[in-house]
Amino acid sequence: MNIPCSVYIVTLNCGKWLEDTLNSVADFEEVIILDSGSTDNTYAIAQQFPNTRISHQDWQGYAQQKSLALAVCQQAWVLNLDGDEVLSAELRQEIVDTIQADQIDALITPINDVFLGVPNSKHTKKHAKVRFFRRDKGHYDPENKVHENVIVDGDSARAHGDIYHYGESSIFVKVEKNNQYSELKAAEKFQKGKHPGILKLALVMPLTFLKSYFIRRSFLNGWRGFVNSMINAFYAFLKEAKLFEQYQQARKQKRDDS
Repeated sequence: MNIPCSVYIVTLNCGKWLEDTLNSVADFEEVIILDSGSTDNTYAIAQQFPNTRISHQDWQGYAQQKSLALAVCQQAWVLNLDGDEVLSAELRQEIVDTIQADQIDALITPINDVFLGVPNSKHTKKHAKVRFFRRDKGHYDPENKVHENVIVDGDSARAHGDIYHYGESSIFVKVEKNNQYSELKAAEKFQKGKHPGILKLALVMPLTFLKSYFIRRSFLNGWRGFVNSMINAFYAFLKEAKLFEQYQQARKQKRDDS
C-alpha cells in the first residue's frame, strides 16, 4: 500500500541524483516533478517511476515554482524535496506515523548537507525547514527569492530523521550557488527596503564563521567543516556587500534621471 502523500519536486538538470531521490519516495502515492528545462537525463529517469509525473514550467523563481508544483498535488499531505535530496528511512517512518496519528499539521525536518561527499557529523547542528505538511495548511511567500520556506497555519513538530542534500558535491558548485543566491537575496532585501550598514559589513563574515564552526559544531566535520564554515561566512558577506551595491546603483540611477 502506498503512503497517502504527494511529493513535489522542482528540477533543472538533476539527473546525477534524481534516481536516488525517486527511489527514496517510490512508495508514496504520487510524485509531481516540475522541470524548468533540463538537458540531461532528468526526464528519462523520472519516466522510469510509475508514481511519478514530470512536466515543464518555465522558471518563475523558487517560491513561485514550488507553489505551482504544490498546486498540482492531489493528496491531503505533501512532502517537498529538491532533485538532489534523498529521504532517509527514519524520516519516512516519521511521515507514516504522523499521517496515521493525524494530530499535527507539519514536520520541521533537518537537512543534512553532504558536503564533498560526506554527511555532517550526527552532533553537528543542522538547518531545519518545514518540508512535510498538510496541503491546505501550508503556502510560500512569493516575495522570497531564495531560501523559500513553507508558512504553516497550524501545529508543527521537530522530526528526528534527515533529508540528505547531495548537491554540494564540490567547492566550485557550492561557491557558484552562493554567488547566485547572494544576488537574489540582496535584491530581495533591497525591494523590502532593508538598508546596508558598514558595521554589519565588517562583522558579518567573522560572526557567521564563529556561528557555523563553533555554535553549529561544524568543527566536528574536520577540514570539510572548516572549509564549509568559511564559505558560509563569505556568503553572508556577499549578501551584505551586494546590498550596498544595489543602493549605489539606485543612487546613480536617481542622479542620472534628475
